[in-house]
Amino acid sequence: MSKVRRLVLDVLKPHQPTILDLAVKLGDLDCVDGTDLVLNEIDNKVENIKITLEGADINFDEVAAVIQESGGSIHSIDKVSTGETLIDEADTPQDLPARWMR
Repeated sequence: MSKVRRLVLDVLKPHQPTILDLAVKLGDLDCVDGTDLVLNEIDNKVENIKITLEGADINFDEVAAVIQESGGSIHSIDKVSTGETLIDEADTPQDLPARWMR
């Protein structure tokens, strides 16, 4: 079975813990080698963040438990990379700005 090497999540969380605290908690998991958290939107009570994780074999259940214990909820899994080699998304003509298509 192929192992999850990169995982990108859309998460809604309360203001506390901070994204710094959550990044450290996720980074402390044995299955996670690196974390990247980006604040996308903030309102009075919650924050919407994008979480990117990399590791040799990411355990989604462990990741989800840390997020839930921190008061967050996973809205969606936006990207998953598996296999021996990490592959970056390839650009297609639909991804290019219209001005490049002339």
